[in-house]
This record gives sequence, C-alpha cells and structure tokens, in this order.
Amino acid sequence: MIAPRPRVSRNLSVPLVAAALLSLAAAQAARAPSAASPDTAVPRVRLVATGGTISNRTGGRLTAEELVKSMPGIERYAQAEFEQFSNLASSELTLDQWLALAKRINELFSTDRGLEGVVVTSGTDTLEELAYFLNLTVRSDKPVVVVGSMRNPSTLGYEGAANLLEAFRVAASPDARGKGALVVLNDEINAAREVTKTDALRLNTFQSRTVGIVGVVDADRVVFYRAGVKRNTASSEFDVNSVTKLPRVDVIMVYQGADGDLIKAAVDAGAKGIVLATAGAGATSGTQQEGIAYALKKGVPVVTTTRTGSGRIAPPRRGPNAPPFSANPNNPLSPEEQRRRIAGEDLAPVKARVLLMLALTRTNDPAEIQRIFSEY
Repeated sequence: MIAPRPRVSRNLSVPLVAAALLSLAAAQAARAPSAASPDTAVPRVRLVATGGTISNRTGGRLTAEELVKSMPGIERYAQAEFEQFSNLASSELTLDQWLALAKRINELFSTDRGLEGVVVTSGTDTLEELAYFLNLTVRSDKPVVVVGSMRNPSTLGYEGAANLLEAFRVAASPDARGKGALVVLNDEINAAREVTKTDALRLNTFQSRTVGIVGVVDADRVVFYRAGVKRNTASSEFDVNSVTKLPRVDVIMVYQGADGDLIKAAVDAGAKGIVLATAGAGATSGTQQEGIAYALKKGVPVVTTTRTGSGRIAPPRRGPNAPPFSANPNNPLSPEEQRRRIAGEDLAPVKARVLLMLALTRTNDPAEIQRIFSEY
C-alpha cells in the first residue's frame, strides 16, 4: 500500500516567494547606478558664488548653499561643494575682488588635487568680462564654468537652477579640460574669449557671433564641437598671485564729432592704457586723433578695437613706407610713440580692456603688448 503524500500548507510558500522577490530586487538594485550613494564615483565640483540675478530673490539673495540645493538630481553628475565669495550684482564687483577671486580659484586647484572643476555664479551684465579675466588668470586646465540667469528666483520662468545644473555638468565633464573658461546658459556652452551679451532681456542673449558655440548640454550628455586656439588658463603667462592692483584702463567710444578731450582727460586722471571702440575697422571722428596723439606722447598705449560687435583690427604697418600718424604736423609723433598704437585683433572693447590691464602688469613694451594681443 502506497503511503499518502504529505500535505504541505500553501501558507509555507509565501515566505519563500517573498524571499525570492527580495533577492531579485536586490540583484537589480546592485546592477543599477545609485545616484545618492556617497560612494558613487562622480567628480567633485565646487560652486564659488559671487551673486547676480541668479541669486537675487525678492526679500533677500539666495546663498551658495541654497543654490546648490535648488538643483534636482545634481548627485547624478557631481559631488557639489560650495562657498560664498560674495553676493552682489555683477556691476558692484570691484577689480580687487576679481583679483581675489582668481587667486582663490588658483588656490583651490593647487591645494585640492581631487577637485575636478569650479563653477562661478555671476550677474549677466558683466559676466563676459569676468569670464575672460578668469580665462587669462586661472592657471589650470581644469574647467572653470561661469553661469548666471536672466530671470531672478522670484520671477515666473526662472531658469537659474537649470543653468546651474548644466554648469555643474560641464565642469564635471572630462571633455571640458583644457578649453579655457567657459560660459554656460540656455543649454549652450560658449568660450569666455568670444561670448558676449547680445540682448538685454532674452534668454538666448549670450552668443559668440562669428565663431559660434563650442558645445551644448543635452539630456543625455555634454557635447563639445570645437576648442579655441588662443592661449588661456594653463598656458597663460599672467600670474596674478603677486599682483595687488590692476592698472586703470579706460574705454572710449568713437561717434560722430567725438571730442578728443575725453581721451586727454582719462590720461590726466591716471589711465595707464586706452581702448578705443572705433567705428568700422578703426575710424575715429572729431578731434579724437589729437587725443590719441596726446596719450601716445604721454607713454600711454592706445588699443584699437571695433564697436561693430565682430571683425578683426590688424596691426598697423611699420617701417619707412608706412603712412605717418600726423594728427599735428607741427608736433609729429616719433617712431617709438607711434609704436604705442596697438591693434586689438578681434576682441570686444571690454575684453581688450581686460587683456590690456593684465598686459600692463607685465610690460610697457609696445611690441610685447602687441604680441600679447596676437596670442590671446
């Protein structure tokens, strides 16, 4: 006689099924990337906040810590650190603070080898000037990304958190190394040397006109299309660690019937250099040639740029067959004085000012200054 099979309670299978499901879930979790894990191997990126519209909330400015907390999903791309350098409108930052900021970023990169990149917040009004200054003074090939927003945190459609997240993604990207200081807004990456603010209000205000963007920040990854060839950051000769004050350089615009007395007044007030935002490819007007001659005779270099927004100013012809500069035939300029006229190449007037200030911390030789404008 065959013994009956023992009956097994169905209830006994429940723990077994549950255990199997838990094991399966654990295996899937082990295979999936964990964004929140402290052991996740994502780059360390530090925010150095200076202020600007991106933090200018009604009733008080957002701090660096609050800006970092405003970025959803940042842990997927970077270990975000932060420090509050200042919290001002960009137009309120002084040149002394520019120097201190560059020194601070250099200090971060030199003392913290594990830091992969730095993000700097700035107001958009003078963002392009600060970005170009950092492009010339940060002595590292690690990414420095400058970011801002056109709308403030209390405004409908505030894009600051999105811009900031994209800036962190670029700073964390190994492809951003060696490309100089970068500007990230509106899903686009621009080189600090070429980018300019082209509209007072629109979100797509930052453009590089002739040469275009260097890359984009898309949902899947950061994409670079090109790299600049001008000297910057790690290849720059400008070491500001020992610089305590930047020399005064003024920008004078050319317009119909302009008076050269403004140039003379700037020189008499202590300007060590003058940048002319000329009409077209170098035209002046009114009595400005007299003002230029005055500056050159006083030993003040005059850099020619264009107010048009794009185009290159070539160095003037030198030598016996070159046309003379004769604003006053009764008091002609010597060859040495004429050499103080510097071509600003394709730099915007405000960026030519930045480069001339730094050049004057190293040399007063016109030939050397012209070389610097050709290389940077």
